[in-house]
Amino acid sequence: MTRKLAFGEKLPDLDGKVVLVTGGTGSFGTAMVRRLLDEYSPRKVIVFSRDEQKHYQMGQQLDDGRVRFFVGDVRDKDRLRRAFEGVNVVFHAAAMKHVPLAEYNPIEAIRTNISGAENVIDAALERNVELVVALSTDKAVSPVNLYGATKLCMERLFVAANSYRGTHGTRFTVVRYGNVVGSKGSVVPLFLAQKPKGEITLTDPRMTRFWITMDLALDLCLHAAACGKGGEVFVPQIPATDLATLAEAIAPECNKKIMGIRPGEKLHETLITPDEARQVVEVDRTYVIEPSFPWWGGSAHEGRRVPEDFSYTSANAPERLGVDAVRAMLGRLGFLPGSPAA
Repeated sequence: MTRKLAFGEKLPDLDGKVVLVTGGTGSFGTAMVRRLLDEYSPRKVIVFSRDEQKHYQMGQQLDDGRVRFFVGDVRDKDRLRRAFEGVNVVFHAAAMKHVPLAEYNPIEAIRTNISGAENVIDAALERNVELVVALSTDKAVSPVNLYGATKLCMERLFVAANSYRGTHGTRFTVVRYGNVVGSKGSVVPLFLAQKPKGEITLTDPRMTRFWITMDLALDLCLHAAACGKGGEVFVPQIPATDLATLAEAIAPECNKKIMGIRPGEKLHETLITPDEARQVVEVDRTYVIEPSFPWWGGSAHEGRRVPEDFSYTSANAPERLGVDAVRAMLGRLGFLPGSPAA
């Protein structure tokens, strides 16, 4: 049964379609593939990823004849061109995501996050893909690290790709959101792993971050697939919390060791800057950043224009989670068994 999306009434038309997910064996990719198989009726779902072992493990867990596993790298345009044959919709999630690793391996991050994005765009146009939804991050906004800079470039490439489509009907749209609760490499599993030792490490207790559940991240991408005209950036209205609150919710009994902010990190993250505000329309539970040059002509999204000085940061987010709310959220997601559900 197809559930209602959290960000709007309209559902994407995926029945009978061939859907491909780059980075399909990662946290997001695995969750999206399961959602597509469980709640929609795609003709085929292609998992595209360079990790052979994860392909094998995912294949052992999924028993569905609609799934195809393509081992490949977004750096390889020829492999993408082959994988995109007959594809209708692409969710582009493949990326190097770890800030310190990107700083230490900058050329590799550029090749995956920027050149890989270019390859996805070219392959989608050559194969007449109907729609591409690309995943971005709050770190792409006023970036202070290489990872954020590469994702900013990725955003710009996908927005501008709509001007390259010519007679092709391909639409390119972007979603931009914060940290996914409990995703691989995030702070929640780190705190949980450190908790039995009696001490957890914090960079700075004042640090704030946006938080989104995996289900809401999937909802946002599906919402963008349903409502995107091409060139927009969809931003969800999501809560934020500070690191001290998160640590208290997970391990109140533990000693908190302060390590200091690491190179390339911000104290607060931003999802929308005042410079973007004049292009922002608030629709339901999302902010839609319309492109400077809309390819569809006029305003495609009916909603409330935000003030010219509007900004959306983890420090000024309308919803700030306290200790009890964080525990309830983590309890619902199974990270803190026995926590009260909200």
